[in-house]
Amino acid sequence: MEFFKKIIFYLIGIIIVSLGISLTITANFGVGSWDALNVALSETVGLTVGSWIFIIGFILIFVNSVIEKKKPAYLEIVAVAIIGSCVDFWLLFVLDGISPESTYMKIGLLLIGILILSFGISIYLQPKFPVSPIDHLMVAISERFGISYTIAKTSTELFAIIMALFMKGPIGIGTLIIAATIGPMIQLFFPFTKKWYERLINVRTSS
Repeated sequence: MEFFKKIIFYLIGIIIVSLGISLTITANFGVGSWDALNVALSETVGLTVGSWIFIIGFILIFVNSVIEKKKPAYLEIVAVAIIGSCVDFWLLFVLDGISPESTYMKIGLLLIGILILSFGISIYLQPKFPVSPIDHLMVAISERFGISYTIAKTSTELFAIIMALFMKGPIGIGTLIIAATIGPMIQLFFPFTKKWYERLINVRTSS
């Protein structure tokens, strides 16, 4: 039963993450670098944004494997499959038709998206189940080349931004806002979600 509760906690976090991603895209004020790439590929090549989240994630699983010289972390497919499917659900069925017009509305929706996204990430990290291949890429580069997480993360984000700009993706002021606030917001939520998670597991253990 403890494992089952961990899975539920993990899935809830991923679903919340997908909502946050979808809100930042809907805000139309600039989205995160990798999300901008996914949107650009969707608009240029076709398929849904969620499909590209899955495709890019699937490719990165093997890229990470090559960098680390280890077997591919196939379980990460579960994370990107759920995130991609949920993003499509939010964008195509829940948020479809919502198009904020004023700058204030765009900023407001973006900030709400960032809060939800950060909250979701702080939840889905707690059970220590497979993470997003994008997050894994940062770790793989850091360990392979002996550089800090900050440099590794910045490098991967810059790569995604360049690719998104090349494909005319939605890079804007919001992209900078997300880059500057997502880390601190995750750090803010993390202690609270950790307490909720530990309380959940304790309840499970005592039952």
